[in-house]
Amino acid sequence: MIDKTADEPLEKTLDAIPALVNADARLVHRGRFVDTTFMVAIDDGYTLVRIEAGRVTGVKHGPFITPNYSFSLRAPRAVWDTFWQPLPPRGFTDLFALVKQRLMKVEGDLHPFMANLLYFKDVISAPRKEATR
Repeated sequence: MIDKTADEPLEKTLDAIPALVNADARLVHRGRFVDTTFMVAIDDGYTLVRIEAGRVTGVKHGPFITPNYSFSLRAPRAVWDTFWQPLPPRGFTDLFALVKQRLMKVEGDLHPFMANLLYFKDVISAPRKEATR
């Protein structure tokens, strides 16, 4: 069973992504051709993030019975906590650094993810950039 008090800060981090991304005109422009839903999996918790024309239009927290998404980013809670630090340690600054260390899995239809890699990297790291301001 998931401890809701332990999940709360990460849920708040994920809930902050739409405002942070949508306020960045350059980032929205970069993702103007992105129209997909992806999943962020943190331990046994799942969140769907909906993107339409570069804007984050929805963040839904699970559980889900049959979620519809193109790809997922799966990592343990400790990895996400470290990744979203304002100045994460070496090896936690990039999604592919986490994949290389086998701390994160990217699964599903990778075409939208890889075709818009810089966009998705900036979307996922938006809470970290906000914390450093």
